[in-house]
Amino acid sequence: MYVGETVNFTCKVHVSSGWKYEWYRDGNKLPDTNETISIHLGISEKGEYWCKATRGETTSTNISEKIQQDVLGIPVPSLKLVTSWLDVFPTERVKLSCVMDGTSDWTYTWYREGQQVLADGTVSFDSNGATLSISSASAAHAGQYNCKGHLKDRSVSSNSSSGLTVKVYDKKPTVILTQDPEYKVMFPGESVSFGCHINVSTGWEYLWYKDSNQLTVSGNKYPISLVGITNSGSYTCKAKRGSDQAFITDSSQAVRLEVEGNKPKPSMTQQPDVNKVYTGESVSFKCEVKLSSGWLYLWYKDGTPLPINSSSFNIHNATSSNSGTYKCMAIRDKTTYSTEHSDSRILRVSEIPVPSVKLVTPWLDVFPTERVKLSCVMNGTSDWTYTWYRDGQQVLADGTVIFDSDAATLSISSAAASHRGQYSCSGKLKSRSVSSTFSSVQTLGVYDTKPRVTLMQNPMHNVMHTGDSVSFSCHINVSSGWEYLWYRDDNQLVVSGNNHTISSVLRTNTGSYHCKVKRGIYAVQSQAVKLDIEERPLAYITLLTGWSEVFSTDSLVLRCRVLESQDIWNYTWFKEGHPINFSLSEKHTVTPENDPEQSLYTCKGIRTGRPSYSKTSDSFHTKNLLLKRRVLLSISGFIFFAIIAIFIGCIFLRFIRKPGNGEDKPEETELFLTMAQLKDRDDALCPLVQYITDAELNASSKKEADENGTISDETTPLPISSQEDQAVTSESHDTTENNGGLVSFKQ
Repeated sequence: MYVGETVNFTCKVHVSSGWKYEWYRDGNKLPDTNETISIHLGISEKGEYWCKATRGETTSTNISEKIQQDVLGIPVPSLKLVTSWLDVFPTERVKLSCVMDGTSDWTYTWYREGQQVLADGTVSFDSNGATLSISSASAAHAGQYNCKGHLKDRSVSSNSSSGLTVKVYDKKPTVILTQDPEYKVMFPGESVSFGCHINVSTGWEYLWYKDSNQLTVSGNKYPISLVGITNSGSYTCKAKRGSDQAFITDSSQAVRLEVEGNKPKPSMTQQPDVNKVYTGESVSFKCEVKLSSGWLYLWYKDGTPLPINSSSFNIHNATSSNSGTYKCMAIRDKTTYSTEHSDSRILRVSEIPVPSVKLVTPWLDVFPTERVKLSCVMNGTSDWTYTWYRDGQQVLADGTVIFDSDAATLSISSAAASHRGQYSCSGKLKSRSVSSTFSSVQTLGVYDTKPRVTLMQNPMHNVMHTGDSVSFSCHINVSSGWEYLWYRDDNQLVVSGNNHTISSVLRTNTGSYHCKVKRGIYAVQSQAVKLDIEERPLAYITLLTGWSEVFSTDSLVLRCRVLESQDIWNYTWFKEGHPINFSLSEKHTVTPENDPEQSLYTCKGIRTGRPSYSKTSDSFHTKNLLLKRRVLLSISGFIFFAIIAIFIGCIFLRFIRKPGNGEDKPEETELFLTMAQLKDRDDALCPLVQYITDAELNASSKKEADENGTISDETTPLPISSQEDQAVTSESHDTTENNGGLVSFKQ
């Protein structure tokens, strides 16, 4: 029995009466003497009970049967969790059990937060109440549970069991999917592991999905030892617990895994991004793999590894020893997967160049108001800005000094004495803290006065004659770089250089000459020189041989004179343009012996004064004149004998002619032959046939007409001594008509 219960023992002798009773427990006499004793059990009341009866002082019975009475303390029920978790989520199942010393004599009562739990739609108990089941947990079921036991048909109740607290969450738990290593892009051969984590409760089973297709994977880890292209996809997971009415969480966030087919190639950049850096500058390199993450970087210079594993490295105060070819590659920090090498980058470290001051305008000695331009040059690039100095002091822009955009050019719009000095410059790289040393100096000199310009003439004659040569020279006494401008009567001439030569002057060259020297917008003018041009006197040739000498000579005498000149002249004769080496006489004789070709003759006068020579005469052609004289002589003889023959013939015909009628009249005989017929006859009377032909006559006549005019023009100045000469001249006019050919008297 259990502590607290009451047990009754009865001792009875069924024979006779008047008995008194004695009670014993474990051999110890109890004070009770009644037939029935009632004992409220405690642990000390545990023992072996018996009794005996006495009557009087002498009679006593044997002891009764002994009854062993065990007294147990009321056990405390044990509250146990049947399901595997006490923190549950809405709709999840919960089962608790209350156990009393393993017997089935007990019934149970359940309490939540001190209040008895009764069965309802979601809470149920088994037959004796030993198990409490919650079919769909909710917030109302949260709290501390305990239980009590009651013996069936006895008023024995246990104390409350220890409590179990059931926690019911407000919402489903969040499942987190992790990736190790956390590379969003991976490459063939790398390994990766996914982990599915839930941050509350226990007893979970995990479900894995790729692109919404369930995978045959158990546990909260999904490792892939060697990834390939087929492993690309979107991964998720869920957590599940329970079997007959399983609780499943929502899906985790999706983790996208990309698997690239080709090895990546890192890109390497340089800052400053220039082909050439200068000593003392800082240079930084950066290596970057744009795909994925988790890279460690390896650097190489000229193929030798550098002790650097970061994505960038800096070079401070660069020197020529830093010059070289740089490249990099990357490896994964967790998978040790390596990339290809980057493209190489050549670093050239050069000494800072020294600027050079150059003269843009071609002179360093200038005059007041003249323009000056200097340039500062640094290795031919436009990466520099410049600062200018005069005598060591910085030059600033003002009303006369201006700079271009980079100050590479210094311009002085109007030079003055204040601009004299030694000019130098220094350069600074744009957007980089690199400055050069000072350049060498250029000394600029500014004169106090304008230069003097002198115009000289050679020869220095005030009056010149056409055909003379004259030369002007323009001189300036200082500096250089001058441009020369020439003017006649204030009209600019198309002449360059400081000399102006007129090789053969004309009347149009008369005028006032001056020159102007100029450079930039600065100009100075010379004094004026007056030049007068007179026409050069003309030489002319006359024929001294007269017509009366036609039959006595075969030579011609030519005379050369200078028109409208009373001066004394000597003469030079030319045949076919070549001088004849005879005396300087005004006369020249032409004979067939000394001129078998019968050439063109010219002459000119020469003397010691000015003008020293005359114009060359017009050409005189002796060939046509000599031939015509011979032709006239032949024609004259022919006509004379022809007239006599005609006269004799007429007399002869008159005496021998017989009159007759018209039918018998003989055909009239042509008395006169045409020139063509005479030419065709072998017995022609003209003795010059062997010397002259129609073609020659025509050619010579045409040439003579072109060069000298008609025969009458040539012979006009000849003295006519007799009527015969006049007749011959007249005949010559007649015979030279029809282009100078001989024609028949019969037309």
